[in-house]
Amino acid sequence: MVIVGLTGSIGMGKSTAAKMLRQMGVPVYDADAAVHALQAPGGAALAPIEAAFPGVVKDGVLDRQALGARVFGNKPALRRLESIVHPLVARRQRAFLRRAAQRGEKLVVLDIPLLFEGLGERRVDATLVVSAPAFLQRARVMARPGMTAERLSGILRQQVPDAVKRRKADIVIPTGLGLAPTRNALAKAVAELKARRGRAWPANPWREKFTARLAQARRR
Repeated sequence: MVIVGLTGSIGMGKSTAAKMLRQMGVPVYDADAAVHALQAPGGAALAPIEAAFPGVVKDGVLDRQALGARVFGNKPALRRLESIVHPLVARRQRAFLRRAAQRGEKLVVLDIPLLFEGLGERRVDATLVVSAPAFLQRARVMARPGMTAERLSGILRQQVPDAVKRRKADIVIPTGLGLAPTRNALAKAVAELKARRGRAWPANPWREKFTARLAQARRR
């Protein structure tokens, strides 16, 4: 089974690419969706988050704005939040891969926004990076409700630059030319990746621990 990491900076069209891949029949694991589920009412991350950041859970519901205010620009707080959420997300990801392997899937995609930031490229067989011109990226992001230039700058500072992502990628998917060219590029990538032989599954637990520790050290 070939495991592909899908990533891209904010506003580059990663969610659209993931949707297209699902339409092509490729199973896609959405790390962001997993985080939201874990932080939803009754989610496994809710209690430990409240214990670490008292007052951010009100009547069993996470106040995302309050939590964001506690961790934005505060590296120690952000690392503490990550230490709660990341292991739970990783557990869900392994369950997703296990089910896909049992079904005999040839190709699966892990949709991970911070793939390179967390050294996730070491745990996949290939990487797909979605990319668009900077002016288009900015226009897309600034159109989002509540977005400001300051907030966008802060987000970009936490992400590996697009140029670096493109250099690291096995395949770059252009998303600034319209939906049809993006879909065609993805279809070509899927055909190419299905012809490869996967090596990342089953995962090596010792390599997983080493990579996690290395990623944590890099973020300090």
